[in-house]
Amino acid sequence: MSKIGKKPIPVPSGVEVEIGNNNYIRVKGPKGELERQFHPEVIIKKEGNEIIVERFSEDNFHRALHGTTRSVLANMVTGVSEGFKKSLEIVGVGYRAALKGQDLEISIGYSKPVVVKKVEGVNFEVPSPTMIVVSGINKEVVGQVAANIRRIRKPEPYKGKGIRYAGEFVRRKAGKSTK
Repeated sequence: MSKIGKKPIPVPSGVEVEIGNNNYIRVKGPKGELERQFHPEVIIKKEGNEIIVERFSEDNFHRALHGTTRSVLANMVTGVSEGFKKSLEIVGVGYRAALKGQDLEISIGYSKPVVVKKVEGVNFEVPSPTMIVVSGINKEVVGQVAANIRRIRKPEPYKGKGIRYAGEFVRRKAGKSTK
């Protein structure tokens, strides 16, 4: 049995979980509402204040689906109750970020600033010109938007300049050596 899949998902107070036909799940909470269709070969039950995910057989496909379904469902419950955040750091002389309305404008060494359009369900915060915080209720979308921002200018290994996740370690290389 999957170690992750067999753990029950606790439902905090203030969060409503509706299980519909064909494993259609709707989760409502103080931060918002998420809904998703899960694979029909997984059994999802609500017992009291817990959600339990079970599988049909010990087949490899069902085993993989079991843990994945439980993790995604737990992320939905956490998202509508607490939300998710990803922090990014900008390292480099003259590199900075600013909010322009709902969009994020990043000056990162290109001839023009790069504008990142607001995605539905995701909020941008710029606590300082070298910090960006991406937050929202859907963990997948928050992570993808943060990865897209980081992709604009990945941290390079020689000087360490670029956009990196907060706390990310960038392995540095030695430059050219002269004789």
